[in-house]
Amino acid sequence: MDIKISPGGLSGSIRAISSKSDMHRALICAAFSDKSTRISCNVLSKDIEATARCLRAMGADISHDESRGEFIVDPVKFEARDERIQKACCTANAKEITALDCGESGSTLRFILPVAAAMGGEFYVTGEGKLPERPLGPLMTELSRHGISFSADKLPLYMKGKLTGNEFEIAGNISSQFITGLLLAFPILDSENKKAGKSGSAPELKLTTHLESEAYVDISLSVMKAFGKEVEKGSGGFKLNADAGCKAYPDHKDYKGYISPGSYTVDGDWSNGAMWLCADAIEGNSIEVTGLKNDSPQGDRQVTEILQKMSTEEKLTVDVSGVPDLVPALAAAAALKEGCVSFINAGRLRIKECDRLSAIAENLKKLSVRVEETPDSLTVWGRPELKGGVRLRGFNDHRMVMSAAILGAACREPVVIEEAEAVSKSYPGFFEDFRKLGGKADVI
Repeated sequence: MDIKISPGGLSGSIRAISSKSDMHRALICAAFSDKSTRISCNVLSKDIEATARCLRAMGADISHDESRGEFIVDPVKFEARDERIQKACCTANAKEITALDCGESGSTLRFILPVAAAMGGEFYVTGEGKLPERPLGPLMTELSRHGISFSADKLPLYMKGKLTGNEFEIAGNISSQFITGLLLAFPILDSENKKAGKSGSAPELKLTTHLESEAYVDISLSVMKAFGKEVEKGSGGFKLNADAGCKAYPDHKDYKGYISPGSYTVDGDWSNGAMWLCADAIEGNSIEVTGLKNDSPQGDRQVTEILQKMSTEEKLTVDVSGVPDLVPALAAAAALKEGCVSFINAGRLRIKECDRLSAIAENLKKLSVRVEETPDSLTVWGRPELKGGVRLRGFNDHRMVMSAAILGAACREPVVIEEAEAVSKSYPGFFEDFRKLGGKADVI
């Protein structure tokens, strides 16, 4: 789908959509809790659908009431699943293989692999788009060390076995999603070990390098705590609290798995909210973004501080190692201000839905913005006015499409965005909200 963006200022108030990062984690915790959970979430994106689809395949019952912005999650019933597998195995040549379709969601894939491993069984894992190219090596290596076998080193693949042991280790500077996936699996692993009568300490994870993107792990710890499981965070790693449940759930002291809070409200999404905040920083726009908490564990809340510096400093260097998802939005704002902004430690942007460093550089150059790209950085020399009149690629990447729309509205002549449907991955209502703010977006 191609969309033409015509020039015009954006103004008004927009409520931030619910955090995709928070929702992935909440769905998983709810699916392995002791009872049903109602989750308030005002958006259903393709990535969230992918996590819900995998959890349903694993035995959870998840329904969505769009009118109420609510998900109801009835947890996996291990006893019923074990009985089903046992019956299947008693049939000649029969196998109970669970299909896990992760769509294009990297979070779903990297979270669900350890969770499925802790649950145990045989799984066929698939994905679409660039997901099969996303690196999994360190995570698969660690799972293999603890009882899991894989048929291949990338999707599609079969995985089989049941996670064993309590001591894990992984590098902290490759992907915070690997760390989150293992941590989310720990209460399930601990519960299964206790049911099997296995003794030993609570699961722990040692980091072999320094931790990058720490805020994403903090989101995980916050959601896990809301579901009754506290994780001790130290300088060298993490350990599941030896107590069965956190102090907020004294009646569940003997329960080893996740504990449903009954209801849970997903945090507002700073990552997608940043698009509107960066658009507000462009001259001619006036946008208020509501529903974002300044004390949120989301690292992307740093966008306000970065934008403040961009407004006052002619030459700025921004370390984005912990906030890579902000770069497409910040680059759009940087392209329309006098001065120079360098985004450093940005190499992981090359293994997102597309090579975002290259994609940003390509689109900005089409708009006659000076850009310098290195393997690990991007520098943008802004200008107060952009002509437009070009076609910008969407790269099948939701954040690239949104940033292109922000740029297009500020140009003197219309621009056309290709593959604009990619916004459905995280923000299906983006163009609807764009039009609410006075933006002109027409499907052509």
